[in-house]
Amino acid sequence: MAACSVGLLTRLSLRVQRSQVQRPLRRLLSCPGTVAAGLRREEQSSGSAETGSEDRTPKQRFSEVQNKRREQAQRTVLIHCPDKINEKKFLKFLSQHGPINSHFFYESFGLYAAVEFCQKESVTSLQNITRTPSLGPEAAIPFKSRYLNLKLRNSLNQTSELSSIQCSNQSSPSSKKLYQLLCCAESVDDQLNTLLREFQLTEENTRLRYLTCSLIEDVAAAYFPDCAVRPFGSSVNSFGKLGCDLDMFLDLDEIGKFTAQKTSGNFLMEFQVKNVPSERVATQKILSVIGECLDQFGPGCVGVQRILNARCPLVRFSHQASGFQCDLTTNNRIALKSSELLYMYGALDSRVRALVFSVRCWARAHSLTSSIPGAWITNFSLTMMVIFFLQRRSPPILPTLDYLKTLAELLLKEFFEYFGNFAFNKNSINIRQGREQNKPESSPLHIQNPFETSLNVSKNVSQSQLQKFVDLARESAWILHQEGKDRPSPSSNQPWGLAALLLPSVANNMSLSKKKKKPASERIKNLLDSIKSSGAENSTATNGRRAISTQA
Repeated sequence: MAACSVGLLTRLSLRVQRSQVQRPLRRLLSCPGTVAAGLRREEQSSGSAETGSEDRTPKQRFSEVQNKRREQAQRTVLIHCPDKINEKKFLKFLSQHGPINSHFFYESFGLYAAVEFCQKESVTSLQNITRTPSLGPEAAIPFKSRYLNLKLRNSLNQTSELSSIQCSNQSSPSSKKLYQLLCCAESVDDQLNTLLREFQLTEENTRLRYLTCSLIEDVAAAYFPDCAVRPFGSSVNSFGKLGCDLDMFLDLDEIGKFTAQKTSGNFLMEFQVKNVPSERVATQKILSVIGECLDQFGPGCVGVQRILNARCPLVRFSHQASGFQCDLTTNNRIALKSSELLYMYGALDSRVRALVFSVRCWARAHSLTSSIPGAWITNFSLTMMVIFFLQRRSPPILPTLDYLKTLAELLLKEFFEYFGNFAFNKNSINIRQGREQNKPESSPLHIQNPFETSLNVSKNVSQSQLQKFVDLARESAWILHQEGKDRPSPSSNQPWGLAALLLPSVANNMSLSKKKKKPASERIKNLLDSIKSSGAENSTATNGRRAISTQA
């Protein structure tokens, strides 16, 4: 078993190279410059092909997912339904208020339906025909939310039309079922991916988490109209397990920001506000009020605890309708950034997530972790340990955060250096095996078709065009190297970096230099050779990784 596990990890670096083509890392990140857009070219490792498991590995930028899910949740209502209901008639009734985009049923202290409309106006229309229930001797606290209750009129006459509803699964498999699935797998690789599929958050569970945050936001908006309640942690970082807690934070950063163009003149308007001694005191006061509001007025919120003296003050409660145990903090942006970083690591390769899920499951099986707070290792700590292991492995499978910050520029420079010195006269490019090989024919450029290996996909390229590519690659590598030393100030408005490479004058200057000096290919090659040894040492020292060889 240990040998099979090592085989899985050995093959990870091959998958990373391919995933760069399928899922460019820049699309997964919300802040350019915070983390960069790719992986350094790994040292070639031996091993067979990928396992090919299907999973919910993220393919979108973190901020895109957050915004899309939040907007989706705002068009959704949560309805407590009778145990048996005619689904077609139920949807037809709701469709009177507007077209329905999607819906699903699930069980949590009863039968519930999450119904997403195509427009927000449909939600308002449905709320307008919804009444406050009459509770007899008890009094109802009127609160107009998107958490509704459905009752049947003349239910006795509809008995023959009622039927059981197929519900979406919201819980992880039992230990017995998991063992059966793992024992039926063909290899340890298959077992890792099976465990990932069974434990990862489903689409419905993810939507329900965002909907729960949106419902809590409706409550908080009574005090802070422009606030947002955002999920973080396991619910959004792609490492969440079915049944995990729902961590959320009250985002107040948008309150008070300019929503229109700045006015001219000498006048500036500011909100009149209360002042408190510190940000921590402000957080405690805000959460105290929100916690009291959830306890007294929040539909479905039970067991509310205001834990305000903790290092990070929070409000803990259970949301009965969704079945989630919730922790609410405020302005916890560091935690959101940590979630984004883990999301990015999970997006690099699906088997990173499979390894994390398996290690967590192993730890829980041996009582190394617990759902009860205490001295145990947490799932977050285990995830950090797995990531660190993958960074320290030789060759590394995951890059470090510091390395990612400068990786995009480094990759561009190394791409030009690599092909500026590639031995096109004798070597062919083989992406199927990820290596160079001897050219089987005399074409200037030979790139093997990965599926029809006897074909050259670049057979049309002439020697002059290939030489032009090589000359430009060498010139561009030199320009990028010089930019690192003499970058102009922003006020100079001079093109630099990629902007300098895109100027037509680069190619024109090369043509002129060929007439006046020795060929640019020789001149630039000598310059690159002179800086390569020191550049490789600096790259290794800076990034803590083996420098990429660009020698032909």
